[in-house]
Parts: sequence; C-alpha cells; structure tokens
Amino acid sequence: MFAAYASSLDPANPLNGLELGDRPAPQARPGWTTVNVRAASLNHHDLWSLRGVGLAEDKLPMILGCDAAGVDQDGNEVVLHSVIGQTGHGVGPDEPRSILTERHQGTFAEQVTVPTHNVLPKPEELSFEQAACLPTAWLTAYRMLFTNAGVRPGDSVLVQGAGGGVATAAIVLGRAAGLRVYATSRDEARRKRAVELGAVDAFEAGARLPHRVDAVIETVGAATWSHSVKSLRPGGTLVISGATSGDRPSHAELTRIFFLELKVVGSTMGSKDELEDLLAFCATTGVRPVVDEVLPLDRAREGFERLAAGDQFGKIVLTVNNG
Repeated sequence: MFAAYASSLDPANPLNGLELGDRPAPQARPGWTTVNVRAASLNHHDLWSLRGVGLAEDKLPMILGCDAAGVDQDGNEVVLHSVIGQTGHGVGPDEPRSILTERHQGTFAEQVTVPTHNVLPKPEELSFEQAACLPTAWLTAYRMLFTNAGVRPGDSVLVQGAGGGVATAAIVLGRAAGLRVYATSRDEARRKRAVELGAVDAFEAGARLPHRVDAVIETVGAATWSHSVKSLRPGGTLVISGATSGDRPSHAELTRIFFLELKVVGSTMGSKDELEDLLAFCATTGVRPVVDEVLPLDRAREGFERLAAGDQFGKIVLTVNNG
C-alpha cells in the first residue's frame, strides 16, 4: 500500500528522512481494528518524529501520521484516538502509553490498524477531512482549556502563536465556550485571522495585554514563556503542551511564579472520553476545524514542507482515495 514514512532520522534536516512509496499493509491481530483511511492531518509531532524525538532508530521504517478518519471493516465511518495503550486495551499490561508512530505504524497510508478501543464513531455532521483534524491538535487544545486550565464561560485566555494547529483550535473552541480569547502572532495577517475566528483582539508577540488573563495556552515555548508568565493574573494558570521555539527560556520567571502563586500545568494529548466529548461539541455547536489546505497523500512532501516553514494557518490534511 502507498504510504508516507520515515526511513531515517535527521535532527537538523528532518525532511531528509521522509519517503513516499509502498509499505506492507497492516496485518490483522486480535483486539485491533483495521481502518481504510480517508483523511489524515499533519502535526508537528510528525516533524519531531523525523528528528528522532519519540521515535527510535530501531522502529524504522515507520509510517507517519497520528490523526485519521476513515471506514472500518464493517463499513462504519470512524475517527481514531491516537494515544495507544492509555488504558491497556489492545496492548500488553507492561507496555507504556505511547502516541501512534512512536511504537506503531501511523495513518499516512491507505490503511492503519489500532486497538479496537481506539476507534470512535464519526459524527455524520463532520466530513472526513474535518474529523481527521481533531484527535491530536484539537484534542490537545480541548484538554488544555477545559481540563487543565479549568476555565469557565466569561474567563479570559491568552493563546500564544496564532496559526499553529493547537493555537487555532484553542481560539475557536474558546470562543464557542464563551471565553474572552486574546491571541499573539508576529505576523499581521495571522493576527487579523485570529480575530476573524473569534479572538477579542490579537497582539504582536510580547505586547502588553489590556488586562491580565485567567489562563495562558502555551505551545511556543522559550520565545513566549516570559510573556506568558507576565500576562497571568495572580493565581492564574499557564498550560503548556509544546515548545516549538525551544524548551529553555532565558528567564524562567520563577520569582513571579511563586510570588503570585501561579500554576504551571503540563498537558499532552487527551483521553478517549475527551475526544468523544470534542466530537460531540463540534457536531452540536457547528464548530469546525480550521483547514488550511487539503492535499492528496502522494503530495505529502508539500504539506510537510509548509508545516516545517510554519506558513500555514490551521490544519494541513492529506486525503486517501479508498473508494
């Protein structure tokens, strides 16, 4: 079957290890379900995998891709939850939790197999392309906002780095949930787009906000860390799920954190139950993922190049012609 996969790892030039070509179709195994992929979306996790972060040399070649929507063996339209082994279903009791493609072949292919526990019904209100955007970036944003930041309607939230998949999701979900959302970006066009999606206002990176916020959604890392901490009200919460600009800020702001009793919470992906809630939230409210571009799987390299350059706004989706 045709697939986009990692054949080698290169921390400096990750796309050097990206290959497009034939790979073996998944084999049936007890407790697992094979899905014919219709759409899959790109995440920064895929670039990190090509750099060798979370993906070991001895797992190569590895089909990339965490997110997918498709059709199972019984003809059901489904969405995949890409955290494998979170509850032990489908894997041995001693296997640690992992994200798809760290240990198991991914979704950028005509077929993928996952534990049956990881398959959820796709709401009919969502297209395959829309549903394929949800299991990583949108689920991450959902958990950051509603589980780990603990915000309520009327609260204020700062989203750093408008344009990325998680940041874009946080803006849209926050607006739909009645939050006052502010966003930052170095790019004027992205700031304008953030406001169009529901942000109250958008500012240049590092700019002073009109007031301190209840929570900050942080995925940028070192470049925005100090600004994130300084933007919080006393007792506020900073939730971090990524560090695309690096994980070593020049100033950790420790004094401000303890003096103002700020909370710093790490967040990774989300549970199957949270994905089920997110799917229902989108189906019932009319909220839809922001899709930047849709490409056929055989043009996956173009999508990876755009993701690596950081010039997309929202999700890049790959489609598979599976009938």
